[in-house]
Amino acid sequence: MSQPIPVQITVGNAQDLKTLKSSLLLTVVRVEYNGAGLGESSKTNVLPDGTAEYDFSTSFEYSPDGPNSLDVLVQKPLLLTLLEVAAKEKKKTEKVTPLAQAVVDLLPLLQGVRSLKVLAPLYAVPAFPSAMPHPEATAGLEVIVSTKELLLSATQFSSGNLLSITLEAAYSVPEAFTPDAQQNYMACLQIPAAGEKELPLLFKNGILKADGEKEPFPRPKNWPLGPLLAPDALNIPNSFIVGGPYEDEDGELTKSEDRAFRIQAESSRRVVWDTEIRCFLDAAAVATLQSRIAECRHWPVELCRMSMSSGGKGKASKLDKTRVQYSIFRDRRSQLSLGKERLGTSPGSKAAPNKTQKEEKDSNATQYSEAGTFLVMEINLDRPLVPKRLREELVQRVKELIPPHPALPPRTEGAKKVVEDYHKRVTSVAVAILREYHELFGKQLPDQGMMDHKTMEEQKRQLNYELNTSGKYFAFKEQLKYSVVKIVREKYLKTTAFETKEKLQEFLSELYVYLVDHMHMALNKLLSGEDVSPAPPPYTTRKQLLLFAREAEANKDLNLASLFYKQRIARDQRSIQSWLAYGAFCLLHEDATKAQECFQQAVCLDPQHIQSLLLCGIVAVKLQHYEEAEIFFEDACCLEPSSIIAWTLAGLFYELQNNYIQAERSFREAKKLLRAELEEERRLLEAAEGEEKKPSSPSTDPEKIPDSSADKPPEAVEGVTSNEEATAVQEVPEAAEPQPPPCTIFMKTVEFLMKFNAVRFVHKALAHELLSLQGGPTCAYYLALAWTYLLREDFPRCGQCLCEAARIDPLNPNVWAQKGHLFYLQKDFDKAKDCYERVISFVEDAADMHFVYLRLGSIYLDEKEYGRAKHIYLLACDNSASCLTWLGVGIACYRLEEMLEAEDALSEANALNNTNAEVWGYLALICLQGGRQLEAEQCYKYTVKLGLQNDALLQEIRAAQHRFGFGDPSL
Repeated sequence: MSQPIPVQITVGNAQDLKTLKSSLLLTVVRVEYNGAGLGESSKTNVLPDGTAEYDFSTSFEYSPDGPNSLDVLVQKPLLLTLLEVAAKEKKKTEKVTPLAQAVVDLLPLLQGVRSLKVLAPLYAVPAFPSAMPHPEATAGLEVIVSTKELLLSATQFSSGNLLSITLEAAYSVPEAFTPDAQQNYMACLQIPAAGEKELPLLFKNGILKADGEKEPFPRPKNWPLGPLLAPDALNIPNSFIVGGPYEDEDGELTKSEDRAFRIQAESSRRVVWDTEIRCFLDAAAVATLQSRIAECRHWPVELCRMSMSSGGKGKASKLDKTRVQYSIFRDRRSQLSLGKERLGTSPGSKAAPNKTQKEEKDSNATQYSEAGTFLVMEINLDRPLVPKRLREELVQRVKELIPPHPALPPRTEGAKKVVEDYHKRVTSVAVAILREYHELFGKQLPDQGMMDHKTMEEQKRQLNYELNTSGKYFAFKEQLKYSVVKIVREKYLKTTAFETKEKLQEFLSELYVYLVDHMHMALNKLLSGEDVSPAPPPYTTRKQLLLFAREAEANKDLNLASLFYKQRIARDQRSIQSWLAYGAFCLLHEDATKAQECFQQAVCLDPQHIQSLLLCGIVAVKLQHYEEAEIFFEDACCLEPSSIIAWTLAGLFYELQNNYIQAERSFREAKKLLRAELEEERRLLEAAEGEEKKPSSPSTDPEKIPDSSADKPPEAVEGVTSNEEATAVQEVPEAAEPQPPPCTIFMKTVEFLMKFNAVRFVHKALAHELLSLQGGPTCAYYLALAWTYLLREDFPRCGQCLCEAARIDPLNPNVWAQKGHLFYLQKDFDKAKDCYERVISFVEDAADMHFVYLRLGSIYLDEKEYGRAKHIYLLACDNSASCLTWLGVGIACYRLEEMLEAEDALSEANALNNTNAEVWGYLALICLQGGRQLEAEQCYKYTVKLGLQNDALLQEIRAAQHRFGFGDPSL
C-alpha cells in the first residue's frame, strides 16, 4: 500500500469583494473537499478597496486506497465558501451568513503539475431561494494547491487515458415521471478500472422539466456535486455543451426520419443533468476498455427514479443489447452510496428527512420503450485508444510535394565563366530596359526618320525617372552586382581588404574600365542580333509576392513587407490590385499620404473602379480632406448605384459630417438593395428546387423546403406599411431548424473594410451592426471587433471578444484561429498550440490557414516535436508554398537527420527568396555535415552578408565547423 501524499491548500487574498455586497466588513473562508470540512480561516476585515488577506493554509491526504483516491481527485473540485460575519450585538451570538462560493479544479495535479495557482471566481449566493445572484459580481479568491511530489508519474499518465462522460438529458420520459419534490432521477454506468474492478459512475439529481422550449446551446456543464449554495458554482469553467447536427452524433435516432421526433422530444417533458464526470484509466483499464469494445460496442446505462418515501427494491430487466444480465442499481446499491452525496449544505436543508432512499418498483419496464425514452450523452478521451501511424504517409508526402527540378548544368570555374555570366546579365538588363522604353514610347519604326536630340533627351529623362521611382533601377543594379563580385574574386583574385585607400581607388578605376569595355562588347553583340536570348521569366508570381509581404508583415518586418509590395507593382504597374494592396499596407501602418498615392494611382488606371474610388474616399477622411472624400463616395454611388457597400460607406461618411438626412438616405438605399439581392437569391434557389422536384412525386416534408426568410436582416422590413409588414409575417413559414445569422449591410461592408485595413470605418460599421441586430451580436461581429483590437495590440479586449465569439459559435475555425494568434502574440504558446490544433481538426479551414500552419509549426520546432513540425509545414507548402514554409520543412528534416529531404526543402525556399539569411545558415550546416567545405563557406558568407539575427544558429554553424575540422568559414 502506497503512502498518502499531502495536498497543501493555501488561501491568499480576495479581490473585488465589494461587488458581492457593498457593506461587507468581516469575512471567513471555509474550505471543503469530498464532503469533508478542511477548516476555516480566521475572521478577516475587508479593506475599502474590496480586498481581504486570509493567508490560511490547510491540507488533505491523497491516497489510492483512501477516501480521497484518484477517482475522486479527477472528478471533484475543491470547494471554498465565503462567509459574512455580522457584527456581534449585545447578548447575541455572531451571525454567520454564506455569501459566495468558488471551486478549484484539481485535475492539473494529475497532469504533471505540483503547484497550481488560480484566481477562482466567487459566485454569489442568492439572498433567498427564488432570488437571482448579483449578475455583475467580479470577486475572486486566490488559491494555491501544491504537493511535494507528483501524484502520477509521467509514465503512469502517458500510459493511461482521461475519460470524460457528460450526461445531458433523458428525453421523452414516461408519463409516470411527475414533478414531485420527493423524486430523485439518477443514471449510472460502469467503466473498467484497475485490475478486474469496475468503477460505477453515478449521475444524481436530475431535474424534471416540463413542456417548453428546447435546451439552449451552448450551455455550461456541471460538476458532479449535490446542490450548492451558489448555483453558478456548479458550472465547470470553460466547459460547455455545444450541441450540433443530429447526423454528426453516434448512436441511434440520428436518421432523417427521427428528426421530427427529436425536435418534439427535446422541447417536451425531460430530465436534465448537464453533468460531466471524469475518471482516469490506467494502462490496464485502457486495455480492458479496448477488449470490451471489441466484444460488444454497446455500453449499458441504467436510468432510475428514486423515491425518498417509498420502500421496496427496484425490478431490473435484462439488458440483452449490451449482453449484461444484472442491474447496477440493484446489485451494487451499497457501493453507490445512494444517500446524500454533496459538498456543502443546500439552502433548503433545514429539515432534511432522515429516510433511506429506495428504488421505486417499475411494474412494467416496457414503459420506457413505449415512451421512446432516449439519453443524450457525450464521451471523450484525451487520446485515441488506437493512435494513428502517419510516418509512412508523411514520407510519401515529402516526395509528392517537392517537385523534381532539372539537373543544374556543370559548373565552369574560372575567369572565363564569370565574364560570360557578366555578359548575360548585361544583355538581360538591356533587354528589360528596352522593353520599358517600348512600353513608355512605343517602337520607333525605320520610316519615321531620325529622332531629334531634344526629344531623345526628354525620353531619356522620363525613362530614368520611371526606372528610379518604380524601383526597377535598383532591381537591375542588384542583378549585375553578383556577377561583378564574381569577377572581382575570379578575375582579379581579390578576397581581402585593401591596405590603403589609394590602392582601393586604383583598383576601382581599373575595374570600371574593364566592366565598361565588356558591357560594350555585350551590347554590340546584342544590337548586332547575334545570340540574343529573352530574359528569363521571374520565378515568383504576384500572388506569391503578396503572400511573402503578408508573412513579413505578420513578423513585424515592415521594411521587407514594403519591398515585396513594391516588387509586385514593379512586375506590372498596371495591376490595380497590386496598388490597392500596397495602399492598404500603408494605411494600416499610418502612412496615409503614401496610401492616398497608391489608391489614386489605381483610379488613374481605371476611373470606374469602385473599390479604388471608395478607398480614396476613406483615406481622404483619414487625412481630413472631407470635401474630396464626399466627391469620391458620391462618384462611386453614381457609377455603381447597385453597390450595397458604396451606399453604406457613403452613409457612414455623412454620419461623420452630422449630415443625418443624407446618411439615412444612403442606408435606406443600401438596405433596399440588400432586400432585392436576398430575394433574388431565394427566387433562384426555389427555381432550382422546383426543377429538381419535377421528375419525382411532390413532397410535403417541411424540412425539405428551405426557408431563407431568416437570412433577411431586421432592416429588410423598414419602409413598408404596417399592413404589409403584418402580411409578410403571416406568409413566412416557421423555420424547422436554426438559420444562419442574418446578413446585414454593415457586415457586408465590414468584410470589405477589413480587407483594406480601414479600421476607423470598421468600428463605425460595427457600432451600427450592434444596434441593428435584434437577437444580439453575432459571431462575425465579435470576430471583426477582435480583429481591430488585435491590430492595436489591445489583447485583453481582443480576448473578451473572442470568448464571446466562441460562446456563440464554438465550432467556427476562424474563432479558434484568432484565439491562437492572440495567444501566440502574447507568447502563451501552450494555449496557442491548443487553439491551432483545434483549427486543424475542423473539417472546414479557417480563412488564414497559412499563418495557422506557420505559427503552429514554429511552436512544434521550439518544443522539439520535429515530426509534427514537418507534417504541419508540409501542409502549409501544399496550401500556399513560400520561403518560410519550405524553410520550416528544411529545419524539421535537418533536426530529424533527413539530410536529403532537408536540402531539397531549403533549395525550394532559396528559389522563392534567396535573401533569407536563415535558409543560407541551414544550407551551410548541411554542407558541413556532408563534407562540402567550399559550398559551406559560400553559404556562410551569404548568411553573414544578409545579417542573420539567429545567434543560436550562428553558434551552431561555428560549432559544426570546429567539429568537422574545416577552416574558418568567416574567411
